[in-house]
Amino acid sequence: MKDGKYKGAHWETRREILNKLKMRGALSSNVMAEELGISSMAVRQHLRELREVGDVTSEDLSKGKGRPTKYWELTEKANRHFSDRHRDLILDLLSGLSETVGQEGMDGLLRRRGAAQIDFYAKKMDRSASLFRQTKALAKMRSEEGYMADVERGEAGVCYLVENHCPICAAAESCAGLCAAELSVFQQVFGNEVSVERTEHLMTNSRRCVYRITPKQDQRIA
Repeated sequence: MKDGKYKGAHWETRREILNKLKMRGALSSNVMAEELGISSMAVRQHLRELREVGDVTSEDLSKGKGRPTKYWELTEKANRHFSDRHRDLILDLLSGLSETVGQEGMDGLLRRRGAAQIDFYAKKMDRSASLFRQTKALAKMRSEEGYMADVERGEAGVCYLVENHCPICAAAESCAGLCAAELSVFQQVFGNEVSVERTEHLMTNSRRCVYRITPKQDQRIA
């Protein structure tokens, strides 16, 4: 793997391992082996080789009695295996654009982008559906855009939109307004009947972005 990219027959399995760790955080080799349908020994071999190139790290954790269990998680270096939408190009363009149009111009561009997102998402979401189904529809669209999104149920009808990857992370680091605009977009897509709050954020050292979507009044949640 001289160029930093995995090749050969084992890549498909390693890709699945990387995706699982990206989507769910730290996991044991036994859990991954069971879900992948291969032996724990095979998974550990893949993980050791992933660790050798710096893509994963491990920690022994004790949960109750018995011997500690080794849990594996991705390192920052592993981000190279996930889309970053041409990081260097984006950063150069944003820098030049900011200097050209100024803050007011940038704010206007973000509003325009947000309006386009709202229109696109709203057209594909059934507002008569339950909040959970609406959130699932949004997660599907976000996954198609590269965010590796999923939905988790909470209590009292609360839904959590979980985004395990940010394909525009480099741009968001350079332009903080992008993240603020995303939150505003979600709020407007769901309307005044719900509140949307970001509870985890990649830009504040979380491994993912999570949005808590809370109904303000009784709604169907099935």
